[in-house]
Amino acid sequence: MKIQNRDIDSSNSPEVSIIIVNFKSWEHLEPCLLSITDFKSNTFILETIVVDNYSDDGKFNLFCDKFPGVKFIKNSGNNGFSNACNLGANNAKGNFFLFLNPDTVVTIRAISILLEIAIKNPNYGIISCEKINRNGKLETSTRLFPQVFTFFGYTRAIHKLINKNKLLKKFDTSLAIIFPDWVSGSVLFISKQWLTKVGGWNEDYWMYLEDVDLCKKISDKGGRIALTRNVKIVHNHGGASRINIKTKALTKVELIISKHVYIQNHFKGISLFSAQIFFFLLTISSKFLWAITGLFLFFIPKLRVNLLIFDYLLNYYFSVLKRTSWLSERSMNYKRQKHI
Repeated sequence: MKIQNRDIDSSNSPEVSIIIVNFKSWEHLEPCLLSITDFKSNTFILETIVVDNYSDDGKFNLFCDKFPGVKFIKNSGNNGFSNACNLGANNAKGNFFLFLNPDTVVTIRAISILLEIAIKNPNYGIISCEKINRNGKLETSTRLFPQVFTFFGYTRAIHKLINKNKLLKKFDTSLAIIFPDWVSGSVLFISKQWLTKVGGWNEDYWMYLEDVDLCKKISDKGGRIALTRNVKIVHNHGGASRINIKTKALTKVELIISKHVYIQNHFKGISLFSAQIFFFLLTISSKFLWAITGLFLFFIPKLRVNLLIFDYLLNYYFSVLKRTSWLSERSMNYKRQKHI
């Protein structure tokens, strides 16, 4: 791990630490940092930390020079989002943390409102806000904790249709603050006290659902998950991960793996066993059909990726049988178990 830290006044304890995890997303990171570095506030002190998951592309030092007021940390490898978030938090001075994706653009007003809400409502374990893309389209905020029949898009749609009235009440658009089950890790505001209380981000996950897991742990401890509609942050969703066919296939499989990990962590008894089997059968059958489509229409890149997904998925399921663990081999907790 390498830390590059310049021009941060250590005599002052920043009240808010912005923590950004980066992996080869420099193109998106630059406007994100430009939106932050000129911030000045009379009500709180701010520091910005970028944890680079070993992009190893020669741009780390260039960004250190370009943004001397930002603390840059080079991770020991591409150790996953949770590990990088924990690394950033462990090197932060703030009493509050704002975890941001590099493909976001934030405002001082947004941070001020999130901080004000957190101070006035200590029972709010996590706070977020509405997010829009560059075209002004609003991201969904009607997020519920996963159940086995809501892991798939079509079954989730049926679930929402059946529970339409209940969800309309829960996510009333006339309310200034709503309380979804979970919020995205792309914009996540949490106090150091709450993060410590739940033991930090769960490094069982390499990529995806670590934010859902964190919200679930907060909720289980009695904290509320709040989302304010009084402020919006720009989020160029997907800009930091989906780069090419191999990357797209890898990220889609890691999402499936993280769902298995989530089931293992939060389901109990017979529901745990049945959920794992049910999710496995639905996943392998649906991906097999998509792979057959990709085999016949291999000349279409968007369909060809399904062959890679199925190949990666088969390798994962065979490895699960061999090592009796649902964890991704890329996750830090798996690597730690392997070396015990």
